[in-house]
Amino acid sequence: MSKLLIVGTVAFDAIETPFGKTDKILGGAGTYIGLAAEKFGVDSAIVSVVGGDFPQEYLDLFQQKNINTEGLEIVKEGKTFFWSGKYHNDMNTRDTLDTQLNVLADFNPVVPKNYKDAEVVMLGNLHPLVQLSVIEQVENPKLIILDTMNFWMDNTLEDLHKVIAKVDVITINDEEARQLSGEYSLVKAARKISTMGPKYVVIKKGEHGALLFFENEMFFAPALPLEEVFDPTGAGDTFAGGFAGYLTQTNDTSFHNMKNAIIYGSNLASFCVEKFGTERMIDLKSDEIDKRLKVFKSLTQFKIDLN
Repeated sequence: MSKLLIVGTVAFDAIETPFGKTDKILGGAGTYIGLAAEKFGVDSAIVSVVGGDFPQEYLDLFQQKNINTEGLEIVKEGKTFFWSGKYHNDMNTRDTLDTQLNVLADFNPVVPKNYKDAEVVMLGNLHPLVQLSVIEQVENPKLIILDTMNFWMDNTLEDLHKVIAKVDVITINDEEARQLSGEYSLVKAARKISTMGPKYVVIKKGEHGALLFFENEMFFAPALPLEEVFDPTGAGDTFAGGFAGYLTQTNDTSFHNMKNAIIYGSNLASFCVEKFGTERMIDLKSDEIDKRLKVFKSLTQFKIDLN
């Protein structure tokens, strides 16, 4: 069985949307990525850090989902990373109310010995130096996928460029692609970003789908139109987890298979937004996933006769 190494935050979130609000709940990029990748039955491990306040029930959840936690450091005297945010009525914009790095501020990742040979490495949104440290610890992975954000572009651009130069795939949203490249056209942006290192560039457009670029080829996958979006938190990480999980399961990193991975990632992200936090992903059943994949297929396939 192919191995997937996941690096990302395991955290507490407090979320407010027009539909309600939560107290501290399970969150973090690594968590969402792991819960999405788990749907593909891959051998995965999370590298992250939490404090002594992190509940045993969440650790048990990872074990129940067959997500290895050998690389999840527990700092007993410390507190877990915490983020709080409030979404506007359009559900596309949000305000960060509070960010507490806590144990994440001094995090030095240690890749478990059994996962140094992971075929796929998914670098979730974290400080570029943490991501770089993980790259230096793994042994010749088949595929390294990077997810990052504008915060690191604003504050650690030089370090971020060092990471970008070492990865095979980068996944960022349209605003971040424009910032990183200095190009407004997403086609030009992707072309410029590919010169920085990645062979594949994935640009996420939220409710408007995702674009995949490779050399002179490109592919577009729509997002599934939903009647109601309850909480967008973690949707991008869920997309990345589905993308990475599918590629790990199939052990095929061709452009053709990347197209399928985009669809599988988009499919899982459409479930994530239906409830607060990780709740929907924890309870999601395989028959629900398959049923919605058929909807995606009917949404994107058509027959046309060309003379």
